[in-house]
Amino acid sequence: MSVHAKINKVTVETLKKMKATENKISVLTAYDYTTATLIDQAGIDAILVGDSAANVMAGYETTLPITLDQMIYHAQCVGRGIEKALLIVDLPFGTYQSDARQAYHSAVRIMKETSASAIKIEGGIEIKESVKAIVNAGIPVMGHLGLTPQSINQLGSFKLRAKEKQEAEKLISDALLLEELGCFSIVLEKIPSQLGEEVSKLLSIPTIGIGAGNKTDGQVLVIHDLLGLNPHFKPKFARQYATLHEQITNAVSCYVKDVKEETFPNQNESF
Repeated sequence: MSVHAKINKVTVETLKKMKATENKISVLTAYDYTTATLIDQAGIDAILVGDSAANVMAGYETTLPITLDQMIYHAQCVGRGIEKALLIVDLPFGTYQSDARQAYHSAVRIMKETSASAIKIEGGIEIKESVKAIVNAGIPVMGHLGLTPQSINQLGSFKLRAKEKQEAEKLISDALLLEELGCFSIVLEKIPSQLGEEVSKLLSIPTIGIGAGNKTDGQVLVIHDLLGLNPHFKPKFARQYATLHEQITNAVSCYVKDVKEETFPNQNESF
């Protein structure tokens, strides 16, 4: 018998079984090795290397500037920190939207150059051919409907989506299409709770909500929001489980003070 405890790796099939047994799915973003190690050890079901790295890691206002090479770098870092969680990676803007062949090659690069088990892309019927090309290559695809940040210039704002009947009906239609095309799961972002529940009941594949109520099959948050690292960004749907901004700035302030006063390093910390 091995001295190492057996690790039950989470797969796309695991998530489907979790929906079938009404076992809620927990998902968080990560962009580096250390964070991935911590949240994997804490028992997270899936880790998303989101294109939100453009915001929280690079300081851009939108997700649009991040490149495929940069996403691959972040995914490589995260992958080295994971033992159990399912690793999903966003395809960034401009790598799949209007060209199915480009979508295929982008997804293949992520699967070959990282330890990802799946990719995520935004949109419905507009990206039908891209989804087909990726799924037909044997690559698991997670869809993303509702507020789709890569379309921010078209949407005009980050406001609640699918409040009106026409947009809600399109979202339902797109969700059913993505399931039919072979997506294993769909993220529902910033839509009315009732619609999130309705879509979740209609689909046989799991839904992962972010600002879509608590009746979806799981939830996802950006790790920086959960940890309270940015005091100036507190979206309604993101619960802060810690206030690390305050703790980190206080710790650094104490360090600066000790350096200035020559109390660090002390005798025990010197050679």
